[in-house]
Amino acid sequence: MGDTETELLNEGQSNSRLRNKSWKRGNKLLGILIKYAKFIGPGLMVSVSYMDPGNYSTAVAAGSAHKYKLLFSVLVANFMAAFWQCLCAKLGAVTGLDLAQNCKRHLTPQLNVALYILAEIAIIATDLAEVVGTAISLNILFDVPLALGVVLTVVDVLIVLMAYKPNGSLQWIRYFEMFVSFLVFATVICFGLELIYADLGPTKDIWKGFLPSKAVFEGDGLYLSLAILGATVMPHSLYLGSGVVQPRLRDYDITHGNYTPDVNDVENNHEKYKPSIDAVNDALQFTMAELLVSLFTVALFVNCAILIVAGATLYGKTQPGEEADLFSIYKLLSTSLSKSAGTIFVLALLFSGQSAGIVCTLSGQMVSEGFLNWTISPALRRSATRAVAITPCLILVLVAGRNGLSGALNASQVVLSLLLPFVSAPLLYFTSSSKIMRVKLPDRSVELDGGIQLRNFDHEEPDEEPQYKDMSNGKFFTTVAVIIWLIVSGLNFYMLISFSQGQDVHL
Repeated sequence: MGDTETELLNEGQSNSRLRNKSWKRGNKLLGILIKYAKFIGPGLMVSVSYMDPGNYSTAVAAGSAHKYKLLFSVLVANFMAAFWQCLCAKLGAVTGLDLAQNCKRHLTPQLNVALYILAEIAIIATDLAEVVGTAISLNILFDVPLALGVVLTVVDVLIVLMAYKPNGSLQWIRYFEMFVSFLVFATVICFGLELIYADLGPTKDIWKGFLPSKAVFEGDGLYLSLAILGATVMPHSLYLGSGVVQPRLRDYDITHGNYTPDVNDVENNHEKYKPSIDAVNDALQFTMAELLVSLFTVALFVNCAILIVAGATLYGKTQPGEEADLFSIYKLLSTSLSKSAGTIFVLALLFSGQSAGIVCTLSGQMVSEGFLNWTISPALRRSATRAVAITPCLILVLVAGRNGLSGALNASQVVLSLLLPFVSAPLLYFTSSSKIMRVKLPDRSVELDGGIQLRNFDHEEPDEEPQYKDMSNGKFFTTVAVIIWLIVSGLNFYMLISFSQGQDVHL
């Protein structure tokens, strides 16, 4: 064989190896994407908590008062939300319990009662925003009286009762996640259309809004920034984020024979379940990736779009003494742009209100089951939780009507911000504890003929204690979490001082 033929043969072999490597990389990437697709759902459900009517109300007020300058607050709040939600996913995956269940197991009864009361207040404040937002959208679209609209929001409870069974099969849970995801994407499409309709002005003004400015920390800018924070990093989302990650891990362990639930464990929402190290390794990275993708695409886009549309249509256009609220932005969109623009905005409000109401009901269920471990039927338990949340909303609507609803919505978000340090402190404590955040390693064994596994007692004592893998936060993440917690607590304390001194921080 000549030199030329040898060179051609070597070149052909080299090209073949490159094609094989490229094919393997393509297959590996395809396999990762297919596996990632199986984890889509929990992150989108959590993202619903960050794009509810409470966000609409605060973002509309922020955009009308400061145009795009408080986009920085939206961005920072989203980063804080992503960090806390990653800790929630980690807690739920490693311990097999949600935040409420961990509180009950590891904290004193007195502290549990206090945290439960704060959690219920947070859910009531959250539900107020969902219920009122949905009632407003029904009032605008179909001229339904606000009080009747509040009553009609009970429908989402029926959907949760029928569709979502956290201790049921993974297939039904995925159907429920698909339904919520449909509402989420409908909201995204609506705001994509709004951005096309609105006259946004120079693009550089929007990008400047993502940079810090004095408007964030002065006067009502601080109040609105805290309201944005409360509307974004909501306490109930921490309970939700730590609970929705478990069904996929549980399904993995059941499929691989690592866990066989009994009837009592199923009825108590698998309270005795502890994920195996294989399930944690298989699911945790994809769970966090899906969560971050959902928060930094869907949730961030919708929150920014609300503020941008409000800034473009309301800034400098509201009358003296007139509050910018959901009614006013609908009116301005309908008159300054088109009737379709106003209708699309209200449809987005309806979609987000329904999805957020469903998710809030689910969070209320987790809180009551986790803290109290009620033994009554799930239907009665969830209905009671929802009734407690709806009652003050109905009273508010009957007393205030349309007047004052905007202030009440924004105030509810500030209440959530004030509660956040108390709810997030246990999360920080649990995820930093090596005793809580550990996963049992499988017993060392040897493989014999016939596939029988036996413990290998060479070089170990027969009564050797089980070995665990420490999955608690490292020093870096603990430090970051503490800094974020101190910032949130400090801003809330500063706002309370401003209130006490009578500074003009009201809307």
